[in-house]
Amino acid sequence: MTNNLSFPPDHWLTLILRLSLALLVGAIIGWERQQRHKPAGLRTHILVSFGSALFVLIPIQLSTAQNEADSIARVIQGVATGIGFLGGGEILRSSQPDSGLAEIRGLTSAAAIWVTAALGIAAGCGLWQLSLIGAALSWLILKVLKKFEPHV
Repeated sequence: MTNNLSFPPDHWLTLILRLSLALLVGAIIGWERQQRHKPAGLRTHILVSFGSALFVLIPIQLSTAQNEADSIARVIQGVATGIGFLGGGEILRSSQPDSGLAEIRGLTSAAAIWVTAALGIAAGCGLWQLSLIGAALSWLILKVLKKFEPHV
């Protein structure tokens, strides 16, 4: 079984491909959000995915085989926590406390940001099939299921 995570630190092509994949999958989700005029749109999702990929590429580049899995697991936990705060900010920003109504808005945008971070992590780890399939399925969820919401 080959280790898909590790590659030599001077392997520029691998870095460029992984980071470009993170940009692409972030753009797929961000474009849909931008089309719906959501505050967290194209640039936000691209940056979240790109940043997530960078965060996991750092320990991949610095780790030895012995502690690589632990380092990456800790980074993924940190990214998930940080993205949770970003998503929480999106929910709070979207709701309007001064209106007196208990309306919650922004949950889908927060979830899209969370998924975009996971897609960036997958891209950073070199899991290109998982990243592309995840981006395509996420896009379908955001685009297609929205049409059914008024009927449910």
